[in-house]
Amino acid sequence: MRRARLVLAVDGGNSKTDLAVVSEDGEVLATGRSGAFAPQRDGAAAAVDVVERALPSGGVFDHVSACLAGADLPMEEEALAGEFAARSFCGDVVVRNDTFALLRAGASAAWGVAVVCGAGINAVGVSPTGAVARFPALGRLSGDWGGGQGLAEEALWHAARAEDGRGAPTALTGLITSHFGTATVEELVLEVHFGRLDEGRLHELAPGVLAAAGDGDAVARALVERQAEEVTVLAEVCLRRLGLLETPSEVVLGGGLLTARDPLLTSLLDAGFALRAPRAKLVVCGVPPVLGAALLGLERLRAPESAKARLRAHYDPSAAP
Repeated sequence: MRRARLVLAVDGGNSKTDLAVVSEDGEVLATGRSGAFAPQRDGAAAAVDVVERALPSGGVFDHVSACLAGADLPMEEEALAGEFAARSFCGDVVVRNDTFALLRAGASAAWGVAVVCGAGINAVGVSPTGAVARFPALGRLSGDWGGGQGLAEEALWHAARAEDGRGAPTALTGLITSHFGTATVEELVLEVHFGRLDEGRLHELAPGVLAAAGDGDAVARALVERQAEEVTVLAEVCLRRLGLLETPSEVVLGGGLLTARDPLLTSLLDAGFALRAPRAKLVVCGVPPVLGAALLGLERLRAPESAKARLRAHYDPSAAP
């Protein structure tokens, strides 16, 4: 008897890496989790080491479907695919940006738009014909703003100016000193400057910024309004590029800032989309994006719809037939 073909699905994110081994009939045979997937910081080889450490068991796969943070450019996708192939995972490897996993996990079909707003921010759109709209997603250098890290850095900027008199008073000053246990904002700035505090920890401030905005702090509210605008415009541009602005289309929202469903941010997004993309249907993704990577893998194997339904039901029992 021919053995069932296997897919290794990988969702490599800025904070964690999730894996799933899935048979072609949609059964999840094993899962694994490891640390952050950060090829731009650690290099491709070290990033794929993270995946190897998360493997629940050894084995050879028929297809690797890897949706990865840091795979922002075609050359980065190619380099990472080569690194996977060199590890003898299998000969058939497809590397995509992690936004593709979010889109496939959250949308009811294989097309639509996804916006991720976690530590950073990015978006992708896929049309019914397979056309793709995406962005370089290299941070402020490529025009990006926001995500937990960006929002927190902006909050720190405003708090520093409020403390020394250059800016308007804001509750963000107290939020920052309380969270990090410093006497002043300037003390925290120096801790970061001299490397005694990892700058990456600033993203911890994001929930507090949302809370301050909800409590009426004008500076914090302006930041949340800007974040809502960035999410909206990313989706709007994807829809426009793909000719979908006038077509009912799902826009999948993912990442910690969006899945938290903060009341103010949610209301701002609802208002923004009603004005800028009224045919869009907002879908907050409630399942792990590794599901999307696995679905893309099953589609690569031309698995039947029943297999995809079985896989989705594993991660979302409400979707069970």
